[in-house]
Order: sequence, then structure tokens, then C-alpha cells
Amino acid sequence: MDNQRILLWAALGFLLLQVWTSWQIDYGPKPEPAVAENTQPGVTAPSIDQSSGQSAVASGATVNDDLPAPVASGGGAAVAAPEGDGSTIGQDVVVTTDTFEVTLSTKGGDINTVKLLQYPTSLETPDDPFVLMSDDPAQYFVAQSGLQSTGDLAPNHHALFNVQQTEYTLGDQDEIRVPMVWQAEEGVTVTKTFVFQRDRYLINVEYDIQNNTGEALNFNQYRQLRRKPVTDDETQSFIYTFIGGVISTNEDPYSKIDFGDFDDTGHQTSTVGGWAAIIEHYFLGAWIPGQEETNKIYTMSRNQRYIIGLQSEAIQVPAGGTGQLQSGFFVGPKIQDRMKAVAPKLDLTVDYGFLSFIAKPIFWLLQKIHSIVGNWGWAIVGVTMCIKAIFYKLSEASYRSMARMRKLQPQLASLKERYGDDRAKMGQATMDLYKKEKVNPLGGCLPILVQIPVFISLYWVLLESVELRQAPWILWIQDLSLKDKFFVLPLIMGITMFIQQKLNPAPVDPIQAKVFMAMPFIFTVFFAFFPAGLVLYWVVNNTLSIAQQYYITRHVLAEK
Repeated sequence: MDNQRILLWAALGFLLLQVWTSWQIDYGPKPEPAVAENTQPGVTAPSIDQSSGQSAVASGATVNDDLPAPVASGGGAAVAAPEGDGSTIGQDVVVTTDTFEVTLSTKGGDINTVKLLQYPTSLETPDDPFVLMSDDPAQYFVAQSGLQSTGDLAPNHHALFNVQQTEYTLGDQDEIRVPMVWQAEEGVTVTKTFVFQRDRYLINVEYDIQNNTGEALNFNQYRQLRRKPVTDDETQSFIYTFIGGVISTNEDPYSKIDFGDFDDTGHQTSTVGGWAAIIEHYFLGAWIPGQEETNKIYTMSRNQRYIIGLQSEAIQVPAGGTGQLQSGFFVGPKIQDRMKAVAPKLDLTVDYGFLSFIAKPIFWLLQKIHSIVGNWGWAIVGVTMCIKAIFYKLSEASYRSMARMRKLQPQLASLKERYGDDRAKMGQATMDLYKKEKVNPLGGCLPILVQIPVFISLYWVLLESVELRQAPWILWIQDLSLKDKFFVLPLIMGITMFIQQKLNPAPVDPIQAKVFMAMPFIFTVFFAFFPAGLVLYWVVNNTLSIAQQYYITRHVLAEK
């Protein structure tokens, strides 16, 4: 097996994998929308008001079924969270910082809208920030949180809070605190405060509980993310990226959960620390508890809405005393350094798969080169050059083997004519020829096989890195995460692939030769729909391979 054959078969396998993934996305089985089910006697599931995206129930109906089961504390019976009128619409509170514009609701203190001010929706609309979260039914994705207590004396995400003002702007400050107050007639006052800081995508949520009831009460908090099903316009053709739930626990630092697997009974686990998130290609929302806090992670599906959340253990607030609970909510781009600083293992949401141990150093190198050249396109070129330099000796060994194989092409053709379709005799004669000429037919394959994991790792680095989103290179390539609109890079890639074939020994089998000759044309069409950053890598890699092969064959091997 020669070098050309292993390269092309590996490329063909990669092509078939991508086509299969795309077919599964477009035509594969999809989970049925979840239908609400009563989890407690007498509980009526809320219906979805499509005009507002809010739950709407008849007067007197309960809305508890989108909450986790209340925590039992002190050996006593657990008491359900307070009922509420799901049709009640809260007042909007808009908070603007240097990183995002957030809309909170006085109904439950929900985070209903998050606009990322530093990430435009597209290059054509630079003043239109990307909307990561919204309570619009068309792109429904919100963050909810609340308290549960003994005696229904705590505000869940259906409760109404009071606020002093409805607009906050960071301005010259480094921090904004947005308090919301809820009071019960029995004597419990809860202040839910959202804390925003400059240059951060982390929102801290603090609960201050004042218990004036005359008896000790137990409180626990829950936080959850609620999202609509994935639609076709959220998936990319040929490029598969995961959209769904992710959890991190002591036992499993990174576990993905498909929306179709969200239900009442599955995926409930207790952990110390950890986190729960919903991710998409470049962005995520993640609830981060205190890393010393014990939580139950849960999932459920309600009325075509998928819910993932965390529920803390109860704390006791004495009569006349106070208690505090808090959480963090990270919402924004999957920037690894920022996520590492927020929570352990949160950076794993940049999913490089099982080759992460190779991909992470490659991304580190990509960042370092970018810090020097200031352009992600040239950083890709630099990384590719570094990788080719590292594997230069392996390439030399591969090309040496190919040069020897090329010398044997006339003799192999002669054997083909002599034995015709007798594969057994042809195979034996070929092995005898290799043995006589002291040629290892795998000599050109093994160096390439060693490099394949590196190439796959670089592919995932370029695919997963939010840094490449809307990152320009040169001329018309102004977004490395989108396809080349003029198809110049795919065309150059096909030409370089064709030149590589001409430099390699042709297969003896004429059918194989025709198939291999067609591959550059097939891949040119296929890569026309790939992000420009990935095609740029293949163009540079092919070009350097051609230059290396020419130099090694004409000079190094000739001199030796």
C-alpha cells in the first residue's frame, strides 16, 4: 500500500463520515416533542401561549410541574413550592454592561434576554448584537431560578418581585447590583440581587433571606435553563456541532445529554460542585453553584421545552435570623481562558473529542502565533507550517519509500500483465518483488498514519474555536467560520490535491487509478461548503506537502 492510497482512503473515509452526519441531521430520526405529564396528584400542566412564550393556565391551576421536587429537610415532609398564576407577566428590567445587554423579569427574576454586544449577528449588521437568549417563542432560551421552603414561604420563578428602577447601565462603574424584593405576609422577605461586573460574562445571583415568622424555616435554591427544541436552521450542512445539555459532576467531568433524553426520571444525580449548561456551536449558558455545595442535577421536558437544572440542599434560617444563598450564571462565548476562571472543567464545552490531549496544545500554539501576527488566518498558516516542520523527518521517510515504489512501477505493471486477474499469484509475485528489492510497502503509510490524529485534532480546533467566528483573513475572506463565497480556496485545494496525485506513484489497477483521479474534483465540490478556515488549512497543508515532496525527492534523496 503506497502513500497516495492511504491518504486518499483516509480522505474518502472522512468524506463519507461527514456525508453520513449531514444525512442524519437532515433525514435521521428526531425525538418527538415532549408532552407535559403530571408528576404530582392534582397538578395541572401549563399550556404554552405561543404569542408570548409564557406559561398560561386557568385561574386556580398550579404551575409546579416545571419545578424540581421540593427538598425534604430535617426529616419533615417536603412542601411544594407556592402556586402562582402563570398568566401574570412581569416587568422588564434592562441591564447594559460593556459585554452584554440583559433583560430580567420581575416575574421570578428570570433572565429572559441576553444580547452579546461584542459579537454581531453578522458582518453585514455590525450594530446588531447576537441574541443568545430570548423569551421569543421562535428562539426560546431563558434562565430561571428560585427558592423552595417549608410552608410555601419562598419565591419561585412564578413569584412577582418589586424593583426600584427598570434600567441600569454600567457606565464608569466596575459593578452593578440589581436588587429585587419579594415579601410574604407571614414575615419572610427575600432580596434577590443580580451582580454584573465589567468585562465579565458571569452574572452572580445572591439571595438574602430575612425570617421574621417566629419559627425556623428551611430554604433551598434551584436554577434551571429552559430551551425550545432544535430546528433545522440551527444546524449546519456538512458540519455537525452539538446543541443540547451538558453536565459536570465528580464522577464525570463532562457529559452531554441530547434534548430527546430529557425526562423526569433520567439524568438525576447528586454532586458536590459541578455545573449544568445548554450549549450550541460557539456559545453557552451555564449555572455554576458554589464548588463546595451539594446539588442534585435534573432534567425534564415540558410542553416542547427542555429543562436542565441544579437543586441545592436546604439551609435553615432561624426565627428572626437571616440566611444567604448564591449562584453564578455564565452566559456568552466559549472562550476557554474565561471559562477556566469561572468553574473547573467548564472549558470542556469547547469539545475536541477524544483527541483533546493533542488539540489543546495546538490551540495554545494557534493563540501564541495570533498574539504575534494579529490575524487568525495567518495564525492558521503558521500552525500548519509548524506541524509540517515537526513531521519533516517522517515525511522524508515517507517520500523515500514512495521514490522506491515509483522505481518499481514498470515491474509491477509487468506483473499485472503476466498474471491478469489471478489475484493470488499477483499478490505473491508482488511480495517477492518487494522482498527482492528490499522495499517496505508500508514505509509510505506509517508516517502518514502517525500524523492523522494531529490533522484531525487541528480540524476540531478550527471548527470549535469561537475566536474564528467573523475573524477576517485577507481580501474577500472576512469570516473564517463561513464558506468562501467565491469558492477560490476550494478550487486551489482541488488543484493542489491533483498535483499531489501526479507526484505520487499511480496505482497499477486502472479502476483504482480512475477513482483516485476523480477524488480531487469530488473534494473540491465537497470543500466548497466548508468554513474558509478549514479549507485554508488544507490548502496550506497540501502546498507545503508538494514543496516538501519536491525538495526531498529532487535534493535530499538525490544527494543520498
